Amino acid sequence: MSVGNRIYSELAGDRTIWVVVIVLAIFSILTVYSATGHIAFTEKGGNTEFYLLKHSIFILAGLFLTYVCYLLHYMQYSKIAPVLLLLSIPLLVYTIAFGAEVNEARRWITVPLIGLTFQTSDLAKLALIIYVARAISSKQEYIKDFNSAFLPIIVPILIIVSLIAPADLSTALMLFLTCILMMFIGRVDVRFILLLLFLGIVIFACLIIIGTAFPDIVRVETWVTRIQDFIENNDGGYQIQQSKIAIASGEWFGLGPGNSVQRNYLPAPYSDFIYGIICEEYGLVGGLLILILYVLLFFRCAKIITKSPKAFGAMLVIGLGLSLTLQALANIAVSVHLVPVTGLTLPLVSMGGTSIIFSSIAFGIILSVSKYIERTA
Repeated sequence: MSVGNRIYSELAGDRTIWVVVIVLAIFSILTVYSATGHIAFTEKGGNTEFYLLKHSIFILAGLFLTYVCYLLHYMQYSKIAPVLLLLSIPLLVYTIAFGAEVNEARRWITVPLIGLTFQTSDLAKLALIIYVARAISSKQEYIKDFNSAFLPIIVPILIIVSLIAPADLSTALMLFLTCILMMFIGRVDVRFILLLLFLGIVIFACLIIIGTAFPDIVRVETWVTRIQDFIENNDGGYQIQQSKIAIASGEWFGLGPGNSVQRNYLPAPYSDFIYGIICEEYGLVGGLLILILYVLLFFRCAKIITKSPKAFGAMLVIGLGLSLTLQALANIAVSVHLVPVTGLTLPLVSMGGTSIIFSSIAFGIILSVSKYIERTA
């Protein structure tokens, strides 16, 4: 058996998603290497290979975790969901109180001994999606009941989202929207979903009040500034200006890999605004390719859902698929000035260790479900 045939037989499940993962990983390494050129000269004395090596290690670790999660039977994730959720809550509380402050936000905790930072919201997001998928699928027979079905779902959602929101509102909103869509697809009574929306608004109002009194805890001023920039400035402010210049400079086929100019002016060109760098270096063709890959991912997830014989598998895939796709679309929307600036990264493309690791795990879980469906069929 040739190497190609052996790999093909090993990577069971939805092979289109495997292709999406590999192509995104390749784009990630190429674009991050280029986008970190400026920061390499300002912080590492021109050592551009430092960020390339660091990022490549995270990408390879992420792909390894994708394969490990793919090998596990997806029902194993149902068993560990409550444990992950219970672990996430104290970690989020610790992050708010003692987290490392980066860019005026406490989203990270420093891992002892190795000195690397860990974004706890990424773990909490994955844990909550798996838990909600488990809760919805296990309560299908009485999903319309308030006490037995709705309360066990709504309470963890409100707790996790309210703990993420003070330092990372965009992630909290994306997670909240994902959970609501999962509940709608899982046949939860519309009245209960509307109640959840109302409670979410109440919590948001409470956070604004707390942020007014304690601005170091809740970043209300940042929220207001970004919304004002989006509404009042036609150009969207400095960050959006530079992003649009990068996109316009790329035209149809781009300036070529490594030839970005806006990486020297665009804030966070390797993470929040990496889509602008992709468009600048690979043009409209490259930008559309990235967009198509995420849309294709969502449609492949939808196909998995229709074939899944078990409710948990279907809910797990729709939750993770929605999370990855919505985050990608939100990141792209920021770059083209469709929504206010957020701190959301482009899944599996932007530089960031925790983001890459948990995006890779999400892909692996989706592939685990698709592998089970393929083998049972």
